[in-house]
Amino acid sequence: MKKILDLTLPPEIGYDENELHRYVKSILHIKDEDAFQLRLLKRSIDARSRQIKINVQAAVYIDDIPEPLFQHQISYRDVSKSATVVIVGAGPAGLFAALRLIELGIKPVILERGKDVQERRRDLADINKKNIVNPDSNYCFGEGGAGTYSDGKLYTRSKKRGDIRRILEIFVAHGASDNILYEAHPHIGTNKLPKIIRAIRDTILQYGGEIHFNTKVTDFVVDNNEIKGVVAEQSADKSAVQQQEYHGIGVILATGHSARDIFELLHQKDIRIEAKPFALGVRIEHQQSLIDAIQYKCADRGIYLPAASYSLVEQVSVGAGQKGVFSFCMCPGGFIVPSATQQNEIVVNGMSPSKRDSPFSNSGMVVAVDESDWKNFHRFGPLAAMEYQKSVEQKAWQVAGQTQVAPAQRMQDFVHQKVSASLLETSYQPGLVTVEMRDFLPENIAFCLQEGFKSFGNKMRGYLTNDAQLIGVESRTSSPVKIPRDRETFEHVATRRLFPCAEGAGYAGGIMSAAMDGERCAEQLVALYV
Repeated sequence: MKKILDLTLPPEIGYDENELHRYVKSILHIKDEDAFQLRLLKRSIDARSRQIKINVQAAVYIDDIPEPLFQHQISYRDVSKSATVVIVGAGPAGLFAALRLIELGIKPVILERGKDVQERRRDLADINKKNIVNPDSNYCFGEGGAGTYSDGKLYTRSKKRGDIRRILEIFVAHGASDNILYEAHPHIGTNKLPKIIRAIRDTILQYGGEIHFNTKVTDFVVDNNEIKGVVAEQSADKSAVQQQEYHGIGVILATGHSARDIFELLHQKDIRIEAKPFALGVRIEHQQSLIDAIQYKCADRGIYLPAASYSLVEQVSVGAGQKGVFSFCMCPGGFIVPSATQQNEIVVNGMSPSKRDSPFSNSGMVVAVDESDWKNFHRFGPLAAMEYQKSVEQKAWQVAGQTQVAPAQRMQDFVHQKVSASLLETSYQPGLVTVEMRDFLPENIAFCLQEGFKSFGNKMRGYLTNDAQLIGVESRTSSPVKIPRDRETFEHVATRRLFPCAEGAGYAGGIMSAAMDGERCAEQLVALYV
């Protein structure tokens, strides 16, 4: 017999597997000798009242065999001698596009400018400890993309973009915990993602795909508005650079939102691109215990509840219009990391390990940016938003002292336009320097943040405090460039066989939506050209 239960439980039962089993057995009067299995289907937290509840949906099997855990039967085939598709970028979009191509009988050839996940670690250490930025291997570039070493959150609102369950099952099949199949806000964690990314790489190689690291695309081979392939420079080290052309029946461009040289190359080759709105602001760092106390309405969350998160949004009046101010990529129990892709810029991002056990909480706090903001950069045409973004990052680097030490200011000091006399302990390894954030933030962005913080302080009592600090600059929220494509076929609107994909093309935001977009691009390419 199979029975579906919808339960409302206290944390000590909802988050303790043994206690949950005992509870279910007691309410269903299941005897010890009965064959009994329980599978969680959904789990979420309801913290709206002081008595926190855990909502659980579970399938109970009594003298019955559970269905297979995976709802999708995915099979791969040897594609080593099949037609080839070139994929530029080994982030989630590129990797999942490759897996889908293999399913469909096509050979993926992935070109990744950065290093594999193991080699990337050394370059991340150089950023954190030596202030040295490798422009091809950093928190943004390298195997697995930006998500590998900056969090691994798997939540998405893009329900219509593709099959979310399918993507999650592929992650589980490659080593992720099966709890991502039922948690309301699934999360893998930066400490666990590299192993999973390596397993996905192994699958791609096992079935005949290719992955070339340290391979940077420098040109597109285009003839009569049709892309034939790409030119790439491969360099295991700076002393030996080899140039090679890669051809295929199509090219999937999955470079991520920070590949500025690719945007510039597209523009040079007259491949249509457009400036795109994004968001700009700072990271804000609180003690996690404070966020727990605010959200859970208690002094100590205990051993069962996870580190609390939050989501905030406000509309601020600016001139004759309004701008949205909102939290972005909130990282409970996490760290702030340096995410610059060039030496002369400051960019920060957030991440959390799987246990989310850091004493710090951080979140992007950003303001919507549109054409009115980059009006002074119109001379750059479709690269205007990118140049505006770049100018703020470079100014932050100059203000902070021209290293990866980041500019910072206590929260109430920022609201009152006062340089902080001292700063707080931080998770940001390169260190902080006290500045007036308005020295590099555009005036309207600073004003909107100031007004937004006042509003958020009213919504979350205790949030607006000088025991929190702003760290800048949070600018890589999404791509500042859009590569327009046909809504139905996903092919570039003017260049045949080119399939702009995911975050770098302006069509996704985060691991899940990027992975689903990668799959869809692969499917559409095969449907059109195979």
